[in-house]
Amino acid sequence: MTRKRSVPFVVDLVAGTRPNFVKLAPVERALRAFPGLVPKVVHTGQHYDVAMNDVFFEELGIPEPAVHLGVGSGSHGQQTARILERYEECLLKDPPAATVVFGDVNSTVACALAAVKLGIPVIHVEAGLRSFDRTMPEEINRLLTDAIADLLLVSEPSGVENLRREGITEDKIALVGNVMIDTVAATLNKMDGAAIRYRGLEPGAYGLVTLHRPSNVDNPIVLASLLRLFAELSAQLPLVFPIHPRTRRAVETAGLVDLLEHTPGLHCLPALAYGENLALMRAARLVLTDSGGMQEETTFLKVPCLTMRDNTERPVTIKLGTSRLVGNNPARIWSAFRDVMAGAWPGGEDVPLWDGRAAERVAALIDSWLSNRGKASIAG
Repeated sequence: MTRKRSVPFVVDLVAGTRPNFVKLAPVERALRAFPGLVPKVVHTGQHYDVAMNDVFFEELGIPEPAVHLGVGSGSHGQQTARILERYEECLLKDPPAATVVFGDVNSTVACALAAVKLGIPVIHVEAGLRSFDRTMPEEINRLLTDAIADLLLVSEPSGVENLRREGITEDKIALVGNVMIDTVAATLNKMDGAAIRYRGLEPGAYGLVTLHRPSNVDNPIVLASLLRLFAELSAQLPLVFPIHPRTRRAVETAGLVDLLEHTPGLHCLPALAYGENLALMRAARLVLTDSGGMQEETTFLKVPCLTMRDNTERPVTIKLGTSRLVGNNPARIWSAFRDVMAGAWPGGEDVPLWDGRAAERVAALIDSWLSNRGKASIAG
């Protein structure tokens, strides 16, 4: 039994984007189960929409953030600088026992930098993932965060290998599993199991598409090629396409709106709530996406995933899961699409520690780690 401390450890849980909050939610709940820990949610505001935010927090059971930095959008440099500056102000006023950061966004590296420069321990959840592509801003964020973190909590075996190769000592590394899968499992348990139907589309009779990465969206020629490809694919299998806001802007700028609106098999939607997107994914024949998170979700759900990237920081989704890298090359996408339709696609295996209990392991490690640091400090 964990002995209750006279003064609990306050732990900042920092996130700024919707995918980060999917990871934060189960960790916040698990930390609350320890009487000596007090989790405090810090929202950087890196992505923020008032209407969607309240629903999203309610859906995931996340308490109202104790701190909201309100940084908004901007270039990578502007956004990172604002987050660092504003979080540093919070730390100077009310320093926590540790700062926990998630994933690989600008909020992750900025808050880690602010904390470590003030001597506050940094814990990185989803550490060690590497695409080995330094043209991706996320890869730079991963490398920098892991280099300065004090405790690195890893979601898949490749992450442990990467950290060892980079010289991180064993005592800082722990393979805990994937906390995002905890949220998937919890959300699925709440669903009534009814068949998912969208505009008359039966389960297994449609594909789900998401697209948002700069490599696919920012170049009008590439974007037009992909949208025309989706139109062709939708003649064989209807496609449901929730459109990310930045993708919508790119489509409008490139003058491609008519292509979306006049393709009968392409069902375009605004961005969906988390549960809606998960329900559509679970019942889809296949998923076409450039999202790292959806690579993991489809692997857990055993749904074929055509990953529109040339590399991935989540190799276990290819090795054991249901993902295949197809880039934005129409020939590769068509080939993979035909394999799925012909039933020639691996069913996928269960990934070790993706069991819906990763957050419990994270919380137990944080409790033990902070307690031991406290004892060492007193002894010193």
